[in-house]
Amino acid sequence: MYRMYRRFTAFITLGSALLVVAAGCHRSPNADVVAVVNGKQIMRADLDRQYEAQYQARAGDAAQKPTSEVADTQRLSILHEMISDEVLQQQAVKLNLAASDEDVNAKLIELKAPFTPEEFDAQLKQRNLTLDDYKRAIRRDLTLQKLLNKEIESKINITDAEISAYYTLHKAEFNNIEPRYHLAQIATSGAPSQQAGNLQNNKASSDADAKKKIEMLHNRLESGDDFATVAMNFSEDPNTSSSGGDMGFLPESALKSDPAVFDAIGKLKPGQYTDVMPVFDGSHRVAGYAIYRLISRDPAGQHELSDPRVKQAIHNALHSTRAQLLKNAYLEVIQNEAKVTNYFAEQVLKQDAQ
Repeated sequence: MYRMYRRFTAFITLGSALLVVAAGCHRSPNADVVAVVNGKQIMRADLDRQYEAQYQARAGDAAQKPTSEVADTQRLSILHEMISDEVLQQQAVKLNLAASDEDVNAKLIELKAPFTPEEFDAQLKQRNLTLDDYKRAIRRDLTLQKLLNKEIESKINITDAEISAYYTLHKAEFNNIEPRYHLAQIATSGAPSQQAGNLQNNKASSDADAKKKIEMLHNRLESGDDFATVAMNFSEDPNTSSSGGDMGFLPESALKSDPAVFDAIGKLKPGQYTDVMPVFDGSHRVAGYAIYRLISRDPAGQHELSDPRVKQAIHNALHSTRAQLLKNAYLEVIQNEAKVTNYFAEQVLKQDAQ
């Protein structure tokens, strides 16, 4: 539910989570309430559900079960995100930016599109969600996006002068000493400790399951499904799935470390993708499977500002940096105006003092 919010609040340290504890000690309205934001209660059950989704080790894997101190540290971090998310949601409502039922239903149709009705119901069951839970999560994500679009994105303007100045200062970064390949991937793995890392929270449970899943995804691509959409919904690499599988630019020397992958990618034209490829770990054992898509191939040498790709890359970098700064500042400002009591943080401090 809070994935979109977490993308730009990671800068907040755990220490700042304790700052939302009001002066003195307050008694929680009841044991089920872990925090209150401007009168809106955050329930322990919701905190526990978020914790289990992010950190809980698989049952029976004692080596991965955290100590109580580590578990409380993780819960404090999650609760701080939940508090900040609630502040943002309330701000959106105040500005009449809450997502409508029509917005939610349209997004739900989009998210259900890759599945049969039976597959979609199975996904909800696997994530321990009801359809109403899922729609509430969609509403919060859409509401947050509408708020950020109005309050942040609409106010960012990257000029040609700024792009030119950046290029002048970083010209050497656009001088390739060897060819580079802009790639995207869809990856699966049967590793039990790995998080799903995709919008559908869909995770293979074994090597056989990972292979079956990647072959099914390859069939979807062959049937015309969009590569980036499939990656966001099903790829199990958390570092790339959120950006449609985009791996960025990789130097040719790095690709040559796996001759089979390099050979397969070398035969592609931009926009094409490979067959299913095994992914090996450091011991040369199969650790998963991937499909690679070639976005572009850059030759060695200096790339000038007149190259549209250079200009777009600089624009994206400047926009991302400025958006991050403004989002962080915006969150701090509206949190300053909020009345927040973090009962769970108070409980942790009280236990430690005993």
